[in-house]
Amino acid sequence: MRSTDATVSRTAAVALGVTLAIQVFVSLAATATSVLAPEIARDIGVAPKLVGVFVGLVYAGGMAASLASGGFIERFGAIRVSQVCVLFCAAGAAAMPAIASAGASYAALLVAAPLVIGLGYGPITPASSQVLARTAPPRRMALTFSIKQTGVPAGAALAGAVLPGVALAIGWRAAFLAIAGAGVLIAVLAQSTRSGLDADRHPARMLSLGGVFAPLKLLFASPTLIELALVAFFYAATQVCLMSFLVVYLTETLRYSLVAAGFALTVANLGGIVGRIAWGGVADQFIRPRALLGLLGIIAAACAFATASFSTAWPTAAQLVVCGLFGATAIGWNGVQLAEVARHSPPGQAGAVTGAAGFVTFAGVVVGPPTFALLAAITGSYRNGFAAIGTASLLCGLAILRRSR
Repeated sequence: MRSTDATVSRTAAVALGVTLAIQVFVSLAATATSVLAPEIARDIGVAPKLVGVFVGLVYAGGMAASLASGGFIERFGAIRVSQVCVLFCAAGAAAMPAIASAGASYAALLVAAPLVIGLGYGPITPASSQVLARTAPPRRMALTFSIKQTGVPAGAALAGAVLPGVALAIGWRAAFLAIAGAGVLIAVLAQSTRSGLDADRHPARMLSLGGVFAPLKLLFASPTLIELALVAFFYAATQVCLMSFLVVYLTETLRYSLVAAGFALTVANLGGIVGRIAWGGVADQFIRPRALLGLLGIIAAACAFATASFSTAWPTAAQLVVCGLFGATAIGWNGVQLAEVARHSPPGQAGAVTGAAGFVTFAGVVVGPPTFALLAAITGSYRNGFAAIGTASLLCGLAILRRSR
């Protein structure tokens, strides 16, 4: 009996470790352009505000790939799908240095590179949900999913902490090539876990266009799943706008250096890491998950309004505290939401349903950054963008909190 328990625990630990490492990498790859936007814009002569379009394209690719991922995960296994996705992200990162030297065709690359990264980013969460729903201890479901989802802010924090220094030292192109190399290494290392974690794959599973949309039927058949997906739509928009525009906002509006602004982003993402773990434990033990999701949206809204009011009169320490709390809430919600999606999914369908929910989540991300960028361009201020995402987060938080009662 003890041997069986030890095997189960070891499998759960391996599953969490490999899915977390993969999540860290794809988050790093997806965030790199936002962190390095001032350097890239200066080099190729485009407005930094266009980072919102780039991020929107990343998640447009992710949106389509997330929806289509269910059949591939079932046929080839979650780890194999994750390996391929990591290589897609590496390829997209490797393509970025070509932008500066591609001449008239660079605009096409600006579209292609984020779409390729998005195709790699989208299936990662459904794939990991398929693995974790089968291996995580039921009493620690929210905590397990939350720990795995710390890979998103951890990857972004790593980008904010490391990439500005690398770019200033050896150039942004070299930074992207280093990201690509790291992706290849992670895909190779993940191979050792495949036989055990992909044991539930069905090689005879047929892939079809109808199968792509089947998970949406499962999602829309459950009012609870629909509610969780809509929460993710609004919260994901807030999260990605924070991660995408904080560096540009601080450098252009408050004249932070790139390194100092990158540090503020790191603080926000460290807050997200702490928040994801803490909220997972709270949801498992103390507060019902949907009520907690409502509270997090309300606190994130207050942080967004505070960020919009930043000025030189604010002490730097106070700004960093707000960034940390903003990250803890606007980034910290995701593990709780994913655990609830997995919990309410039909048996064996956690990956497919998470993919369908991710389709809705990515729709929010596709809409959020371009809308934020448009508001900044029209009004000439990033402050209005932060105020807008704060308002959306507040209304969504109040609605879910009311429904949870």
